[in-house]
Amino acid sequence: MEKSIKSISLNQGVILGVVLTIITVLVYAFSIDMFTKWWLGILLFLIILIFGIIATVKARTALGGFMSFKEAFTAYFITVAVGTLISTVVGIVIFAFVDPDSAQYLNEKIIEMTVQTMESFGAPQESIKEAIAGMEGKNNFSAAMQMQSYVIRLLILSVIGLIVAVSLKKSDPNQA
Repeated sequence: MEKSIKSISLNQGVILGVVLTIITVLVYAFSIDMFTKWWLGILLFLIILIFGIIATVKARTALGGFMSFKEAFTAYFITVAVGTLISTVVGIVIFAFVDPDSAQYLNEKIIEMTVQTMESFGAPQESIKEAIAGMEGKNNFSAAMQMQSYVIRLLILSVIGLIVAVSLKKSDPNQA
């Protein structure tokens, strides 16, 4: 039975990775500025969450409708980890190897957006200059930064996965 959880989760993770890759490539090809939009991040987050939940439900069904907390979390985690890793690798390939100029462009757009946001909140010019100085030498799309983002994203999604696992676990009443 343990094998079925892993295979279901791995399959769902690969599908998630393909979906995220398609979205990334389409955004890159048609409107690179969308990478700076807050709603794209929320959309991707929701897609990841939905795939994790679907994988957990499919695994519970494969186990006859009953699943321990560990099995539920494993199904969710494998799906999310594999899917987001595939997407991260694609991002690294695009922004670190294929088109590093687009990474530079996006970094500049992020700085511009930060300045606009800080100005709209009435931040002092000194604070704005400090923020810009801290951001100028940073490449948010380097391989190292993308891997760091992957780890942070995985930690956040794991906490959510704990909640999903608690919600979807179901004990077999016939077992003592």
